[in-house]
Amino acid sequence: MEWVGDARLAAGPEATWYLEAAFTPGAQLGTAYDDPTTPVVVTRVEEVTTMRVPSGRLVVDAPCDDDDVWRYERGLPTRPPRELAVTIPPGVYRVEIAWTAGPYEFFGEYFDGTECAATRLCISDDPVVGWEMGLSVEDDIDRLQPGEEPRFGADANVGCFADAGAWTTLSAPFRAYVDGSPVPRDTEQLTNGCERVRDESQQADLVTFEAESGGVVWLGRTKTGDVAAIVVTSGMAGAKA
Repeated sequence: MEWVGDARLAAGPEATWYLEAAFTPGAQLGTAYDDPTTPVVVTRVEEVTTMRVPSGRLVVDAPCDDDDVWRYERGLPTRPPRELAVTIPPGVYRVEIAWTAGPYEFFGEYFDGTECAATRLCISDDPVVGWEMGLSVEDDIDRLQPGEEPRFGADANVGCFADAGAWTTLSAPFRAYVDGSPVPRDTEQLTNGCERVRDESQQADLVTFEAESGGVVWLGRTKTGDVAAIVVTSGMAGAKA
């Protein structure tokens, strides 16, 4: 029997098109915001790293929250991370970023306009037949309003994938503050500002990525309903994907 998703979570035509085009090199996603003659084109899909998810439970959230800095400093409890309601097979998965370019000129200086179109965790290489929003364990599908897209916020425009079972250890470097300022963290520096934290005691990882204003999580489902990809699109709430 083929997978049939819940219509309340299904990606609309525009989001579906974007999710499929964003990881297709050469695809045009739109035009520059101030120049309709300049196309914004997917230039490449880059493998950033791989990450371990031994628990099969995944957090997709910001690694820290500006509103909780005072709690970090005092060692007080903070809100739980945004753990996805769906689980995945324990394993090691690729993290990929789709990049676009839309050249522009600003005060006589020219820029290539490179931007992150979307970030994905590749669970399998099976074809995706449909997309749906990835709810968290805290979300209630019966309370979703038409058109609402649950998302995580990101004060510093940084999101992450992380093994939920090791979250406390993995997120700790991002939550070390003294007198309101972050303490320099000893993390593994990856390409384009991404970072990785490893918890060798649990063989688990956290990987950060660019997430302007946070992001919406999408699940790419195969014809059997298995999750083949977990994709984050970011930008201001209410904007196009």
